[in-house]
Amino acid sequence: MADLCISMALSDFYAVHSDYQTRLVLHTKYAHDELDGASAVFELMQNEEVHSILGPQMLTEDEFVVELGGKAHVPVISFSARTQSLSSRQSPYYIRTTPDDSNQAKALAALCRGFEWHEAVILYEDSDYGSQFLSRIYDAFQKDDIRAAYVVPISTSAADHHIRKELNRLKTMQTRVFLVHMDAQLGSRLFLLAKHAGMTSEGYAWIITDGIGNFMNSIDSDAVDSMEGVLGLRPYVPASRNLENFKTRWKKNMLLMKPESTLTELNVYGLWAYDTIWALAMAVEKIGPVNLGFLESGNSKNGSEIFNLRISQLGPRLLRELQNTTFEGLSGEFHLIDGQLKPSPLEIFNVYATGDRAIGYWTPDGGITRKLALTGSLKYSTSTKELKSIVWPGDSVKQPKGWSIPSTGRLKVGIPKKNGFTEFVNISTDPQTKQVKVSGYSIDIFLSALQQLPFSVDYEFIPFINESGLSNGTYDELLQNILGKVGIFSPLLLFLSTCYSVLGCLNFDMVVGDTTILADRTKYVDFTLPYSESGTVMVVKPKKEKDMWVFKKPFSWDLWLTIVSSCIVIGIVLRILENRAKKDSDSLRPHEQQLGLLFWFPIAALAFPERNMVGNKWSRFVLAVWLFMAFILMQSYTANLSAMFTVDQFDFRLSDDYNVGCQAGTFMRNFLINRLHINSSRIKEYSTIDEYHDAMSKGSKNGGIDAIFDEIPYMKLFLDRYDSKYKIVGPTYRTDGFGFALPLGSPLVVHFSRAILAVTEATNLTAIEQKNFGLKYSSDNQNDAINKASPSLTAYNFGGLFIIIGSALIFALFCSETPVGRRLAVATSYGHKCFSFLSVRRNGKSRVRSMVHADPNGDSSSEEEVRGSDRFNVNDLSGPGIHHDSGQSHLITPARDGEANETVESDSIQEVQLTDQTSTDVSARQTGS
Repeated sequence: MADLCISMALSDFYAVHSDYQTRLVLHTKYAHDELDGASAVFELMQNEEVHSILGPQMLTEDEFVVELGGKAHVPVISFSARTQSLSSRQSPYYIRTTPDDSNQAKALAALCRGFEWHEAVILYEDSDYGSQFLSRIYDAFQKDDIRAAYVVPISTSAADHHIRKELNRLKTMQTRVFLVHMDAQLGSRLFLLAKHAGMTSEGYAWIITDGIGNFMNSIDSDAVDSMEGVLGLRPYVPASRNLENFKTRWKKNMLLMKPESTLTELNVYGLWAYDTIWALAMAVEKIGPVNLGFLESGNSKNGSEIFNLRISQLGPRLLRELQNTTFEGLSGEFHLIDGQLKPSPLEIFNVYATGDRAIGYWTPDGGITRKLALTGSLKYSTSTKELKSIVWPGDSVKQPKGWSIPSTGRLKVGIPKKNGFTEFVNISTDPQTKQVKVSGYSIDIFLSALQQLPFSVDYEFIPFINESGLSNGTYDELLQNILGKVGIFSPLLLFLSTCYSVLGCLNFDMVVGDTTILADRTKYVDFTLPYSESGTVMVVKPKKEKDMWVFKKPFSWDLWLTIVSSCIVIGIVLRILENRAKKDSDSLRPHEQQLGLLFWFPIAALAFPERNMVGNKWSRFVLAVWLFMAFILMQSYTANLSAMFTVDQFDFRLSDDYNVGCQAGTFMRNFLINRLHINSSRIKEYSTIDEYHDAMSKGSKNGGIDAIFDEIPYMKLFLDRYDSKYKIVGPTYRTDGFGFALPLGSPLVVHFSRAILAVTEATNLTAIEQKNFGLKYSSDNQNDAINKASPSLTAYNFGGLFIIIGSALIFALFCSETPVGRRLAVATSYGHKCFSFLSVRRNGKSRVRSMVHADPNGDSSSEEEVRGSDRFNVNDLSGPGIHHDSGQSHLITPARDGEANETVESDSIQEVQLTDQTSTDVSARQTGS
């Protein structure tokens, strides 16, 4: 095809441009393989006047020929190579008049993204052609977040049974999107075998690249029939009158010149060859006539003497003119950018029974579009809604989901067997029908999520139990039974999957239950988004006992001692200050009461602030400072005592011989050992809430435990049952909560994650929680067990304070109502009087006070009770020192300041009264003597 197109291009070009002074002369040599091709190029460069090399196709041929062209400064032009192993900087004399395959890879990724296929299986030709394309599709998929689930290389010489074996393996996997990149001959065999394997039926999606798409008109009808519903990509060739005319002439020439050829249809490779000749002829004409002087012998600068090659002086000019040549060819616009053809639109076509038809286009700037826009800028789009109607495999008009439940068609759901915390997962057996029944919070979330999926899923619950009905292993062992998807980098998983199938072991498509999302587990399974709270906490039993003396705890003993000492010091200072003050009617109490007020002053000032208890201004200053300090102390005491009763403050410390508990069969044991570094001998495993409670009640000293480490959902149930006996303390260790586990790369992960979000945000979540955890349970009202309200205060909390008050009341009654108490009060009164007398003597003043009789209650006798009632009566006396009282006259002897006034009574008993005389008027004060 290329040979005929090149010959027709030369005749057509010079028929149109007969006035050109230059002519291209072709020197052709047939090569059987890559080695012959390289040898033929070398021979022609040595023996002929070669200024350009045309036509290398294979990678190894490219590299050698490009190396020769670079040394001889001869442009090497390829019209069939789709990938560039050498960059333009490394090989400036290498030109490809074809677009790069990276654009095709981007178009394939855009299709997968538009159809919401998040992963695909890649089947490629095991050659340089396929390997180089594989790197480009990887890059494009990574940018669009599409996963290559499985990569299958197929050799061109592979037998049918080998291809069939690979197809049967792919059939057992969930992915139903297959991307095929190979030549037309190998691709035809592949689709015939895929049809026999039932892989071209409804639910499957196949996409082919231009390796097959460019030769669709040359594939036999049986192969085309097996490809019905396939999508494909190929370079877009705009329709034109010249193109139609050329196709007609090409068919005639093909029948006349090459009747033995099986190729009966022209494709884009022939058009690229045709346009390449036109571009080369234009560039040569711009240079002008060419003679032998444009070739020189090789020199040592570039090493061409090793090959005995002549260096072309025309090469650099020819290369420059080729880069600047632009025209509208049969394949479209011819314009070279960085040594390769400018990216052109790709045609998206759909194969049906009798051929194919275009359903849309992809452009580098606009993405997927229904029609090509001739003018204006387009916004890049990956929406497949722009495409025309598509017929999918199985003659279906319904778009494939891109995945399916493998082999059996039913989702095998693994369920863990639990002995405790069955509120999450509970496996029971009907005694009559022997039918296994599965229930619990996790199961209800799963069933609700199924209703949110955009498609229906048939499922089957399979408990992870042994023949005895007990758990068949830990959660990690359960997750390892998920049937893993095998990729190019996971031959071990393939081997393990085969062993499980042969040995008849359990294999699950997913696991539903209270499975915690952990980083280690994501190495062999994928998890959905969590549907529960996350985190691991420590639950302990409060060790503080009830204390009736709690009221003294807001202050430490040193602060209490400091407060008492301050009261004594302040009382002493006030005593000194008041002793120097004037003894007027508002002054401090008599001397016999000052000793009692020595300690009572600061407290009395707090209790009775309205009384004017001091007369000295400096005493008032001292009391003001004391009150300021006392109010601060009172407020601090109130705040601290309030905090002790309203905030959970647990002085919890693990004992020296502590033990901790965790849930059996979960990851918690390894978590405590590896992350918290707790000795394994101190870890005990339990299964139920009651076992936790019994172990905590015993304590470590009696064979139990001091603390529980478990996840928040479990501990909420535990605290709901034993609300006031246990509390959460310490930090919350990060985990990601409960999720459903699926095989690595399973497309179900995305759908179930979206469904879980819809369920957890719905209003019926509370009903699911209350159904499994009780009517009082609600995650909305129970944010964290650590925030629960503290219990109410009881009389016992202030028992010590009431004891002090009761003791004071009893002591007062004892002193007032009992003979012993009254005698004790009299003795105390005599002590006060003695202290007062000694104080007066020390002041150097002679003061005499008559003794009065004390009444039985310890109080002083009144005047009416003084023995001898006859007094001197002085009538109508007035003046200083004279006092009239109830018609009776007392003779008052005026006294000097600070001295006693003597009153003479009839019974010769003298009474001395202490006063401070501040004015000329002296008033006699009755003191109760």
